[in-house]
Amino acid sequence: MWRKATNLVVEAPAAPAAPASTPAAWRKTRRQGQAGATPTATATATISRTRMSTAQGLSITWSQLEVVVAVAMLLNCLVCQAARRAPPEPYYGRYIGDFTNFAHGIKGHIYAVDESTMFVKSFAYDGTGPDAFFWVGKTPRPSPDGYIIPYPEEYTGVDPPILQAHNKTDIILRLPMGKRIKDIRWLSVWCRRFTVDFGEVFIPPNLDIPKPRVLPEFKRLAHGLRSSNISVLDAKTFYIPNLHYDGAGPDAYFWVGNGSEPNIMGIKVPNEVGSLEPLRGYQGEDIEIQLPGSLTVYDIDWLAVWCVEYRHNFGHVYIPRDMDVPPALGQTKITPPWWYSPTTTTPRPVYSNCREILPNKLQVKWELQGEYLQIELFGRITEDQYMAFGLSGANGRAQMSQSDVVVAFYDTNARVFRAEDYFISDLSQCDGQRGACPDERIGARNDVHVLSGDRKNGVTSIRYKRLLQTNEVIYDSAIPIDREVSVIAAIGPLNARKEANAHSHTASDHNQEDIRINFSARNDHSCKSSLYEVKDESGPRPWPTRKIEGVRKFRASIGPTGGKRGYTAITGVPSWGIAWYVNDLLIPEITVERGLNYEFTIEGGSDPAQPARYHPFYITDSPEGGLGQKMGLEARKQKAYAGVEYDEDGNAIPTAAGRYCEWEHLTVDRSAEIETFEEYVKTLAFKCEDGEPGYLNWTVPMNAPDQLYYQCFTHNNLGWKINVVDMGASGGSVGSRGLVVYIISTVFGLVATRLLRTGHVLA
Repeated sequence: MWRKATNLVVEAPAAPAAPASTPAAWRKTRRQGQAGATPTATATATISRTRMSTAQGLSITWSQLEVVVAVAMLLNCLVCQAARRAPPEPYYGRYIGDFTNFAHGIKGHIYAVDESTMFVKSFAYDGTGPDAFFWVGKTPRPSPDGYIIPYPEEYTGVDPPILQAHNKTDIILRLPMGKRIKDIRWLSVWCRRFTVDFGEVFIPPNLDIPKPRVLPEFKRLAHGLRSSNISVLDAKTFYIPNLHYDGAGPDAYFWVGNGSEPNIMGIKVPNEVGSLEPLRGYQGEDIEIQLPGSLTVYDIDWLAVWCVEYRHNFGHVYIPRDMDVPPALGQTKITPPWWYSPTTTTPRPVYSNCREILPNKLQVKWELQGEYLQIELFGRITEDQYMAFGLSGANGRAQMSQSDVVVAFYDTNARVFRAEDYFISDLSQCDGQRGACPDERIGARNDVHVLSGDRKNGVTSIRYKRLLQTNEVIYDSAIPIDREVSVIAAIGPLNARKEANAHSHTASDHNQEDIRINFSARNDHSCKSSLYEVKDESGPRPWPTRKIEGVRKFRASIGPTGGKRGYTAITGVPSWGIAWYVNDLLIPEITVERGLNYEFTIEGGSDPAQPARYHPFYITDSPEGGLGQKMGLEARKQKAYAGVEYDEDGNAIPTAAGRYCEWEHLTVDRSAEIETFEEYVKTLAFKCEDGEPGYLNWTVPMNAPDQLYYQCFTHNNLGWKINVVDMGASGGSVGSRGLVVYIISTVFGLVATRLLRTGHVLA
């Protein structure tokens, strides 16, 4: 626990304040233990002076002394609490000790990162030992009775590689075969051939090793957000198992910050694939996310799913103050593997070469790096598509048959970016021997190494490298660097095996003309703009607006917005993920007649303490709604026609609120793949909480404008239009003849009543 650091923090000088919106400010705010040092010392001095004054005859009661002592203890407790909130920086884990050098210049500071991982800071070794390894065991001193910790952890061949020379290298050591630090007594640099100990460090008994921390699940507030218990794997990494979220929030992200509740002063956290695009839907998936930049769990109070545009909290979990988790040194290999970076990072390359092979769809950037060619593909593709690029099957023309290509895509099952080496023997699906086949499926080797991947704003980018000459004569073509070579590229669908299916034979899906590239060239840059700047004019066809006429009773409940086919397509404005469903239809246009009475049953929630499930219904002239959010002049710009009363101070109070009922996704939002609203409703389930619905009776004023709106009192943009017409003018009305009969009968009734009151009798 970080109570041990209290004295260090108290004695440190106070740090200058920083803007509260920055991670640095959060760290300084959370680590102001030193600010409490002066009051604590003052309180202690006060006690001493009190005792001295008492000795000199001044009167002081024991109750007063108890108060002073209590205040001093409270301040000291706050200091301890602030100190244990964040470990000292830089944080490498629990310190074990330094190497004792016996030969070959062994140096390094050793830390326990977690139960099975050690970190060696600034490791030095001259590399001249003939058979040296990192070596651990549980004998009293280093001896042949031990075993190797392989370094590097990933290697080719049967035996681990012999330890090479190092000069102040930061090294992560992971114990093999499920071993834990408590199972060993020492770490040594050991020469196996000559059984010589070059340097050693001993593990202190009862070492307090940092451990992952299990938190509660997400609080369930909106959009079906829920999970199992969330774990903090290290100071930057969260593991979120069994995550459910309908994906219908228009601008939702993982969000962290400070304060008692999630708020707008937060920071976006990339999703499990490193993207900062709005969150997709999740259906019981296990994911890991990592805090950005230098931010750690010691700097934040909560993790939430937050809608930035509408400033709404869909659910959150609090971060406790007594955390003692492993440091984030790269030992937590989250999916995908390219995400984590140990203590040193490789900067993203700046390419001087770029070709746009498929207009507005596929760009290729490349750089020659010794024996390797590094390529980054950028494609405007969906998650069920691939992009392919490689050497044409015939120089001088674009030919798919006999070509050697790389097929790159995002694997939605494994949640990793992939780049696969393909040989296309025939223009057919791979049967395991012929066709468009991954090299591995036909007995060859995948010579492509994925370096990184990303997906944002509809663009997938995958960076990989391949040897210029792979020594696979049959399935791999050598990449020439002394001349131009014809290349091919394509975009197409993935099949169930996550292999390339046949693409469309159009100019937008593959290059039909011969394109040649000299891969050793410099400044071959003909890309005019980034694919991220291309406006996506494709997309699903909007559902038509539903209309209700000639109906006097309505039921209003909450439901999803229908993605790009629904609310936004109908209204032309963004939604925040939910909308009114009236008579089981998504934001229909309602037609009402002046002078007639209408009844609304309201099921939008009645508990103001749950803002994500509190949507009072009201009728207004505002196309935006949200009167409860508006103040002053902004509130006076709209007029409420029903569902609102005003108190003596002129404050608007909603009156039409009832139990919460919602159309919920059975799985995730499938609106993009469903052509009709009627089919879309079959993917939803209607659920109601306990309680009574609310009711609103509204007689349409004779002077009501032609256009009104039904809206949510507490949130913007949940409803749509009410068309107001004269009596008898709506399509569902009885017509002009019925209107005449209605007027005559009304007049006759009034005359008869008048005559009866004056004593006349009609014959």
